Amino acid sequence: MKEITVEELKEKIDNQEDFQLIDVREPFEYEMSNLGGENIPLAGILIESDKIATDKPVIIQCRSGARSASAINQLEQQLGYENLYNLKGGILAWKAAFDPEMQVY
Repeated sequence: MKEITVEELKEKIDNQEDFQLIDVREPFEYEMSNLGGENIPLAGILIESDKIATDKPVIIQCRSGARSASAINQLEQQLGYENLYNLKGGILAWKAAFDPEMQVY
């Protein structure tokens, strides 16, 4: 599985690179804090896969990296996605690196 660090993600955001960010946490977690990605909870990732780009890098994130890894496994194995990256450490890593005041469930 391909991974990306929060530092690499921040660089992509700062450089306004073309990528999609998907947050697979539950809506209440997303409402508390998010990185501006689209919220598609893990349970619905296959049902809502039509919202996930196939023509550019897609970074999938959650709280710690476990649910996003599960989402990537499902999408790669069942639907053949090849453009997915797991955000290593999830939003907890982002909080630690860039935003210690961020509220995370």
